[in-house]
Formats: sequence, structure tokens, C-alpha cells
Amino acid sequence: MSMLGEHCNWVRNVRAAGGRATIRHGRARACRLVEVPVGERAPILKRYLQKVPGARPHFPVDRHAPLAEFEAIAVQYPAFRVEHAKAGGYL
Repeated sequence: MSMLGEHCNWVRNVRAAGGRATIRHGRARACRLVEVPVGERAPILKRYLQKVPGARPHFPVDRHAPLAEFEAIAVQYPAFRVEHAKAGGYL
């Protein structure tokens, strides 16, 4: 989830790399970040705001708002699904 919206550098970098990325959490793992279609983002946005208090100031919607309010802003906030690489490299 990009709490800073469409135009932050990491989103641009992921798109330019065709989704290829490395996630580091203990050890580095190759993965692909697959962009979630706008029509599927609203419930993800809502859950994100419920779980990540530091992101709340960056969104114009309250975490308790109805899903329709999240649907209205979903186009502005990219979300990506992480797909881990199979053994030996990228997907």
C-alpha cells in the first residue's frame, strides 16, 4: 500500500521494474509486486487504515468510514500483492 499515493518514488520504481523487487525481513527474498486493480482496493485501504495508525494522517477518509468512501479514493492509492519468487529466481 502506498500511503503517499501514486507519485512516490517506490511506486514508480516498482512499476519501472515490471514489479520485480527484493523484500528484506531478516533475509532478502526476491518477489514480484502485482498491482491490485482499483476496483479491488477499497477493502484493502480500509483494513490498512485499521491496522497502520501511522498511515491515517495521509488519507482523507476516517478508518471507520463506509466502504463507499474508500472506493472514491482508491484510484489515488496504489496497492500491491506480494508474490514470492519460486526457488532459483523471479516468477
